[in-house]
Amino acid sequence: MHQLPPKLWQFPLALTTLLVLSACGKTPDSTQQAPAPKVSVAQVIEQPLNEWDEFTGRLEAPESVQVRPRVSGFVDKVSFNEGALVKKGDLLFQIDPRPFQAEVKRLEAQLQQARANQARTVSESRRGERLREGNAISAELADARKTAAQEAQAAVAGIQAELDNARLNLSFTRVTAPIDGRVSRAEVTAGNLVTASESLLTSLVSTDKVYAYFDADERAFLKYTELARQSGHDSRGKSPVYLGLSNEDGNPHLGQLDFLDNQVNPRTGTIRGRAVFDNADGRFTPGLYARLKLVGSDTYDATLIQDVAVGTDLGKKFVLVLGADNKVVYRSVQLGPKLEGLRIVRDGLAKGERIVVNGLQRAIPGSTVDPQAVPMADEKTLAALERQRRSVASARAERSDEPLKVSLK
Repeated sequence: MHQLPPKLWQFPLALTTLLVLSACGKTPDSTQQAPAPKVSVAQVIEQPLNEWDEFTGRLEAPESVQVRPRVSGFVDKVSFNEGALVKKGDLLFQIDPRPFQAEVKRLEAQLQQARANQARTVSESRRGERLREGNAISAELADARKTAAQEAQAAVAGIQAELDNARLNLSFTRVTAPIDGRVSRAEVTAGNLVTASESLLTSLVSTDKVYAYFDADERAFLKYTELARQSGHDSRGKSPVYLGLSNEDGNPHLGQLDFLDNQVNPRTGTIRGRAVFDNADGRFTPGLYARLKLVGSDTYDATLIQDVAVGTDLGKKFVLVLGADNKVVYRSVQLGPKLEGLRIVRDGLAKGERIVVNGLQRAIPGSTVDPQAVPMADEKTLAALERQRRSVASARAERSDEPLKVSLK
């Protein structure tokens, strides 16, 4: 076997090392530059609106009745389905009417007897007057006959009053619904003795409307009073109120403020308010928890952005604005409340400016991005804002045309 000379054996190794070093020494000039990241961008919008304050409250029925008997007796029959809707005048309970029927018949007989006695004494009184004129009887006897006739007439009136009361008590054996509404369960069943004005038979609540009671603090009350003064309306006027239940998103139900108490509670520093809502479909049940929104400002043109476009930097709020060259610019903003998913911007942005609404983590201030245009708000959101604004305008127009009618009880 032949061996290569030492120098020839080392040459291939040196050539390989040179090629590796040459490959590692290539510059990145020939590599392709990464594309600009894609981000969703929307234009800042401006809409006329009113700000709203949020409260919590409970629903109550405008009319709530505890049904009690007006006469004592034994219950003959329960005539309603528990939990059902009833109309005013519907029979709920029947109390045994027989004792009351007997009392009516007894007084009717007494009345007939008294009327017969009245007719006799009146006739004798008239005859006595004629006899006195002819000096056939003394004046004393004639006066006695006249007095007897008057006493008989009074007796008739007294028995008639007793009979009217007995007939009224007989009618009270039919315990009927005093209002339209939904009846609760029967507290007594047939065969039980009930006492007039004491025994609870059932309860009944109205359903056509519902009240939502809430408490506002002093600051909110003073703000509403000042807004009302500036607009020339009473703070107790029919301002629009929106309501939402615990299983609903937002506050879809529109009602009106119809009551504000006449003083602030010094112990709690709050004042009680009430809004009324239609409940013809029976959606609302007394006792439910409710979220309420009340008008908290005059109408003004507000700058609006999506809430997801806002970032937080050491407690400060910021957005990423795009310039004409699609470069990202960091900008601090002052924010207001959120309305229908949009955030009000107090300061820092103007209508028409483009901001990043999705992909903030990919948009680095100073870098260039590939903007993908999206709307700032959909038609449903804009329509909701417009409905709220019109509800305020409509309520104010109504208050201008009609005198204020507010219950303070």
